[in-house]
Amino acid sequence: MTAIPDPSATPAPEALPLRAQALLLDMDGTLIDSGPSVERAWDTLLAELGSDHRFGHAEHGRPARQILAEILPELTAEELDRAHARIEELEIADVAGIRTLPGTERLLRELDAAAEQLGRPTWTIVTSCTRPLFEARWARTGLPAPAGLVTADQVAHGKPDPEPYLLGAERVGADPAETIVLEDSVGGLRSGSAAGARTVAVTTTTPAAELASRADALVTSLDDLEVSVADGALRLARRGA
Repeated sequence: MTAIPDPSATPAPEALPLRAQALLLDMDGTLIDSGPSVERAWDTLLAELGSDHRFGHAEHGRPARQILAEILPELTAEELDRAHARIEELEIADVAGIRTLPGTERLLRELDAAAEQLGRPTWTIVTSCTRPLFEARWARTGLPAPAGLVTADQVAHGKPDPEPYLLGAERVGADPAETIVLEDSVGGLRSGSAAGARTVAVTTTTPAAELASRADALVTSLDDLEVSVADGALRLARRGA
């Protein structure tokens, strides 16, 4: 997955650096590149169901059941359950090519160092994957799973509803308004903003023009960012700034 430059996009307001108590991080498209495996699995399922729809960036960042209900509104409740089980099966089976995106490991090390310095949690992951799918994908990174992880099967309403990020803030012991959400999708940014968090958009999946107006800042990858501690809080800044 490569960053999508869009010189015609209206830039997001340059809010960086930002101060926060914790960072709430999306996984797919933000921390890891799972895009090709996601799209293979969904295109397989849609073909099996006789649909000519092809999975695109507009579908990224939302729970599978929500996407299925939107793409295939004609499905009965029983058919929706079967389709949901099938996409979960396909996605868990296809983790080939999943890789950690640039900047992920360094940024998580910086957050862990900040946690040691501050004596409290500084980050967690808030994902639209279920727990089994998260485990299948995250295992490819070789990184430990964070405490306070939020997965789609732990909330009643997934992104773009604010519930996932409200729960993420609660689990790291932070006021949602004192958190920063890092996201690659419009649905994820809407979720973070609705929860009261500041948002930073990463242009790995969605064109910058669709993200810019919804985020406090816009970057091409996590490699553009760095975390430090200043005055008892996290400082998220452009790398080298």
